[in-house]
Amino acid sequence: MFSRIKEDIAAVFDNDPAAKGWFEVFFTYAGLHALWAHRLAHWFYRKRLYTLARIISQISRFMTGIEIHPGAVIGRRFFIDHGMGVVIGETCEIGDDVLLYHGVTLGGTGKETGKRHPTVGNNVVISAGAKVMGSFKVGDNSRIGTNAVVLEEVPPNSTVVGIPGRVVKRDGVRVGRLDHSNLPDPVLEMFRQQQKQIDEMKLELETAKQKIGGSIQHGAQSV
Repeated sequence: MFSRIKEDIAAVFDNDPAAKGWFEVFFTYAGLHALWAHRLAHWFYRKRLYTLARIISQISRFMTGIEIHPGAVIGRRFFIDHGMGVVIGETCEIGDDVLLYHGVTLGGTGKETGKRHPTVGNNVVISAGAKVMGSFKVGDNSRIGTNAVVLEEVPPNSTVVGIPGRVVKRDGVRVGRLDHSNLPDPVLEMFRQQQKQIDEMKLELETAKQKIGGSIQHGAQSV
């Protein structure tokens, strides 16, 4: 047990340059506290003491702002940086050396039964606010970008960004032509479409006025 605690603390130093010392990390890092509470809750969950496991999980959620279902399986050297708002579902499986930032959700997409949460491979980084939803695998050594919404399997050694999430790099090679420095603005695009429709209506109205004016002028000349 103590060797695992030392390993957990060492993982903090490997991933967080702001960590100053063992005493600070041990007493102030909510991600560590949530992980340790989860291990206890998971032990009771495996013994089928589900209510007790959930009570421990909820106390941990109240204290840390991190919700990990007791049924989730988590590997070694797992680290949650900052942590507030992280949610990890019941059938989620997480490999070794995984790093999560605040606001990450590893959840399901509905009321399906069985395996309904993602499986996260080894050495994966999931950035702040990302949502990984569904029963699929995020491959080893992959990176999920900030606020990405991932709804399908991620190949190993990939970088995923956007809503919905798209693979933009795989095995170090850029995929596709998605330029994230020049993404479309959906609100601006909507206003452009509305302005286009207004301009078309103005043109049609002006054409109708000219036709009506011409008809009136022609009728007056006939009289």
